[in-house]
Amino acid sequence: MARVRIGRRGKTPKPDAELDITSFMNLMIVLVPVLLMMMVFSRITVLDLTLPELAEAAELPIEVKDQRLEIVVRVNNIAVYYPQGYLVKDLPVSEQGYDYQGLQTILKQIKQTLLSQDIDKKAATLLLEENISYQVIVALMDSTRSYPEVVVSSVVEAELFPEISLGDAPVDERVLSSTATKTVKAGE
Repeated sequence: MARVRIGRRGKTPKPDAELDITSFMNLMIVLVPVLLMMMVFSRITVLDLTLPELAEAAELPIEVKDQRLEIVVRVNNIAVYYPQGYLVKDLPVSEQGYDYQGLQTILKQIKQTLLSQDIDKKAATLLLEENISYQVIVALMDSTRSYPEVVVSSVVEAELFPEISLGDAPVDERVLSSTATKTVKAGE
């Protein structure tokens, strides 16, 4: 039963107003599932990176399992070194861009050589020049991490070197020597 209020003058009684929230509830029933479905499309991907350790200045010989695989990426080439300091292959940049397939082929050969010696190496270091684009870095990391392999009529990602460290590329000696030659000629 509705309560009756008496107005100021006491002549006309006014009933209390009732709230009708049916339309609001219908809106919430539709809006909540739509918002929950939209959350699936926003996803954050995280790449785990490890920083290279500082090398000690010890003169002790490094064991094969402790040697590092280095991939030096410059604007005009990709150079693969294993162990560090020993060039395996230099891949020049073509008109189509960096040779990711060639890089994967070299890394597969290194991985197979290591596995034949019972060494399961998972770490690689990407040494990048200053002006390498973000897209190239991501593509290099993907090429270094794994490659597509056909196993029993299905394509799977075979592991290469999933533990990737990033660092700065050493200064190219060829660039330094050409700059020094230009400086000497300009000073004559």
